[in-house]
Amino acid sequence: MRLTLLALVAVLVATGAAIAQSPASPAAGEITPALRAACEGDYKRLCAGVQPGGGRILQCLKTHGNEVSEGCRSALSEHRP
Repeated sequence: MRLTLLALVAVLVATGAAIAQSPASPAAGEITPALRAACEGDYKRLCAGVQPGGGRILQCLKTHGNEVSEGCRSALSEHRP
């Protein structure tokens, strides 16, 4: 019984470590924390009237691609949903 419990704990710890190390891919249209930080000012300036959800903010930022800051443009190009 004790050996089974120790084995179960070892599996759970290993699984938790593996999950913590693998980065989660953002869902389609989801804005990551890095993208939010890079584009917050551009969002407020160009897309403040856009209702969040359904990828609308991300689409607005992409539509204004030539007007966003260099940092936001770079973050948008690296964003892979």
